Amino acid sequence: MDIREATMQDIEDLTILMEHLGYPTTIDNMKIRFSNIFSKSDYKTLIALIDDRVVGMIGLIKCLSYEMDGCYVRIGALVVHSDYQNKGIGKRLIEEAENFARSIGASGIVLNSGNRPERMKAHQFYKNQGYSDKSTGFVKKLD
Repeated sequence: MDIREATMQDIEDLTILMEHLGYPTTIDNMKIRFSNIFSKSDYKTLIALIDDRVVGMIGLIKCLSYEMDGCYVRIGALVVHSDYQNKGIGKRLIEEAENFARSIGASGIVLNSGNRPERMKAHQFYKNQGYSDKSTGFVKKLD
């Protein structure tokens, strides 16, 4: 397995992965999203490849804290293609995220995961990687 930074040439594969994450979209929408993401230095997108096929991705965001000094990293997206789950790919992407966080002096990593039945396996995966369920998130869609 290889891990590398994503590029615009990976958009079709990233579009497929977003569907596996439960967020179907179009290639054109992903081009717009990633044009914006790639233009921001605080964002980093890593992809996992097996035999040159994109099988997973993790999206990272460097954030500053209001309540303490320093920075932390937020995992904005983590997905492994359903045909490749339970093969250590997610664990490897998390390890790379943690290495990145350490390299920029981050004090920790946070992520949100929906409270839906289909996310329970993901929640257990995060706990197995040493993450704890510490907070409750709230969301409001704006018109």
